[in-house]
Amino acid sequence: MESVDIDDPEGQERAMSLAGKRKAVVVRTSDWTVIPLENMIARFAGSGTSVYACASDPADARLFLTTMEKGVDGIVVDSPSPSLLRGFKDVVSESPSEDLSEVSVTSVVPVEMGDRVCVDTCSMMVPGEGMLVGSYSNCLFLVQSESEDNGYVASRPFRVNAGAVHCYISVPGGGTRYLSDVRSGDPVLLCDRHGRTRVASVGRCKVEKRPLLMVSATDGSREYSVMLQNAETIKLVAREGAVSVTSLKPGDKVLARLESGGRHFGMAVEESITER
Repeated sequence: MESVDIDDPEGQERAMSLAGKRKAVVVRTSDWTVIPLENMIARFAGSGTSVYACASDPADARLFLTTMEKGVDGIVVDSPSPSLLRGFKDVVSESPSEDLSEVSVTSVVPVEMGDRVCVDTCSMMVPGEGMLVGSYSNCLFLVQSESEDNGYVASRPFRVNAGAVHCYISVPGGGTRYLSDVRSGDPVLLCDRHGRTRVASVGRCKVEKRPLLMVSATDGSREYSVMLQNAETIKLVAREGAVSVTSLKPGDKVLARLESGGRHFGMAVEESITER
């Protein structure tokens, strides 16, 4: 591993010349606006050399890990303040892969009109990608973004029609929030059918009265549910494709994140909690 200080174009060239020649390179600079991080990431991509960036605060670390969607390979904490270490830990753990399981639909039942939340993000999603939402914290269903055309309305790949206001939604760092609490500027967790995640910022949330469906499913030992709008465009993600809630039937398999324990202010706790 080699460390390079970059304060001018010559330093940048010196660091880039090590791509493919070292196992890892640590780069440090006082001003990343002078030395574009994109240049470093692009140069080291596929070279066999990992690039690590020195960060003095969690905000810089988050930027380094998300630039050009790929980010650097790692962060070297360069801060004299122990109080910031928790912030660095939270940043690094923001987007782990999720372990998704198949659950079997047991019933789809219309319920009374209710308030549902559309989450419009600042990111474009693709089919098979959406948000983890559920009525119970121990089972969050993968609700697909409105990334598919259906012939009646144009796609809205930045949007997830997420569910009723009481539902939990997964957020970065392993926590959850009530959909009713999500606001413009908040970070939310996006997930695809393979469990790959990324963080998106909320542009706005729309709360509107709509007819709802209660989708119930089981993993073979417990029953779970989620309240979703009764509309063709709302889909749950499966191993292959996605199924509209209006077409769901008992026996259909959809993807969800299952966990034990409960939640206290959105954080997982190991205690016996029954939700029903």
